[in-house]
Amino acid sequence: MAYSELVKNFNKIRDYMREFYVYGFKSRDEFTKKSARSYDDERRRMESWLGDYMRFRQTPDGKNVFISIDSRDSRHNPLYKAWKAKSFTDGDITLHFILFDILSSPEYSFTLSEITDRIDSYHCRFDEPKMFDESTVRKKLKEYAAEGLVVTEKNGKKVAYRRAAETEVFDADILDFFSEVSPCGVIGSYLLDKISSNNNFAFKHHYITNAMDSEIVCQLFDAMRKKRMITIETISRQKDSAYEINLVPLRIMLSTQGGRQYLMAYTPRFKRITSFRTDNILSVKSNGVCERFDELRAALDDMQPHMWGVSTQSIFSQQLEHVEFTVRYDNDEKHIHRRLEREKRCGTVEAIDDNTSRFSADIFDSGEIVPWMRTFICRIISFSFSNKVLEERFRSDIEDMYNLYEIEDGESE
Repeated sequence: MAYSELVKNFNKIRDYMREFYVYGFKSRDEFTKKSARSYDDERRRMESWLGDYMRFRQTPDGKNVFISIDSRDSRHNPLYKAWKAKSFTDGDITLHFILFDILSSPEYSFTLSEITDRIDSYHCRFDEPKMFDESTVRKKLKEYAAEGLVVTEKNGKKVAYRRAAETEVFDADILDFFSEVSPCGVIGSYLLDKISSNNNFAFKHHYITNAMDSEIVCQLFDAMRKKRMITIETISRQKDSAYEINLVPLRIMLSTQGGRQYLMAYTPRFKRITSFRTDNILSVKSNGVCERFDELRAALDDMQPHMWGVSTQSIFSQQLEHVEFTVRYDNDEKHIHRRLEREKRCGTVEAIDDNTSRFSADIFDSGEIVPWMRTFICRIISFSFSNKVLEERFRSDIEDMYNLYEIEDGESE
């Protein structure tokens, strides 16, 4: 079988792209899930899209191939190319172009029998023509109507089909920005391919790996819009296995620190709202309508003022942890107070005097706030946690730092 750069099963290429880009340290012999031939085929496939970004390093265990992308040089997410390489059959592509040649103008409409008669007239143009029965043509037209490419209308007792009118494409700058920062940004990338772009945007933190989760996120958004329950197949990284779980999807949340996407969902099994990483979700199956959807979405809204990250509590019993810290800064560092105000996700900031500010919050998991607190560590003059185990750990980390840099008590002042 000849090698093809087109993709049939995106989940397979999604796994390999994650291994190459996110991890990028395995040699050919260490890809044990599939055969060596599968590894070579997927590597060649990615090289055909991402050849300018493929690198390798030689190690004692062999050659490690990986993807290296510098956002200063690449204004657009190159991983979107994988979505534009979906495979198709000879019959699919032939019928596609014949149909849109027949439906070349939105001004004219044709019934199914008229379209099939016209298709027959194309056979003489091919040495080995593809034959399409009426059922196949009807299914394809129904598919295009669902996508908005074809419009259906009643013509007496029969259904007539015509091409949908062309719509105005959004402003290029809007598409440029949307495609790089939004969930399902690949949609913007498809539209951007139809127009010229000035490439006006560059990003200091360009989170491109979300491109691999676009199909999953699109299915989740569709389920939320229809207020449906779903069944997802997700990976357990600890057990290196997959399992299914029934959920009510409520919201997609994005990390501003790492760009990771999370599904916030209600799990009937545990009777609580919890988070699932979208890059761990393998498939989404839509189920029936959830009558409690609005109630559960409101419960999540009530939780968010006490969520620093994605940690939650039971919707029936919400136990909060209190955390606060005070910072002192010089006269030329007034931006510290403004930074506290700007970066806090919840809680309050109080100006004690011209050079001192205090942050405080009641949150579900005070451990989530510690990485942010550490960025103020040289200016923190006092802190307290209601979670005393965490408070002692934070104090111990500071003492370890003092010992590492041989700083005496009071010297940091």
